Amino acid sequence: MNLIFIGYMASGKSTIGQQLAEKMGFKFIDLDNYIEVCEKMSVSDIFKTKGEIHFRKLEQSYLKKITANADKTIIALGGGTPCFYNTMEWLNELDNFKTIYLRTNLDILTDRLFLNKTRPLISHLETKEALKDFIAKHLFERSFFYNQASIVVESTTSEEETINNILFKLI
Repeated sequence: MNLIFIGYMASGKSTIGQQLAEKMGFKFIDLDNYIEVCEKMSVSDIFKTKGEIHFRKLEQSYLKKITANADKTIIALGGGTPCFYNTMEWLNELDNFKTIYLRTNLDILTDRLFLNKTRPLISHLETKEALKDFIAKHLFERSFFYNQASIVVESTTSEEETINNILFKLI
């Protein structure tokens, strides 16, 4: 079995995914980090120099490469990855994969992201209110894709409780 974490920026996909991988003895791959290593360029720089469409094509290409050879692997996707190129439909059709949506409420996302606005889509937002409005709009647009996950888990609780909820739902 393999697991794929989806959800908005700062929902805990990498943190929870990495901890769960350690607990289960799985390999962990953060798609954004994987892309940065392969492209020898940060996600921010890819966005700035080549644009979002180019980045989304890279995501799709690398995700297909990773999933083709995955075994006991947990993959954390970028927040937008499931929303392009029928990715959610494709992921849910893969054998031996479960998609997990880490649903996180707007206030928690805003607080987490306001502390670190280095991500390309939000770096230009100056106030907490502007950030919250941006996240709310994005969540509305992306929830259609996120809610197609095989498993939905609230990630507004402690990391340990979130992991336990995931393990319970996997049984």
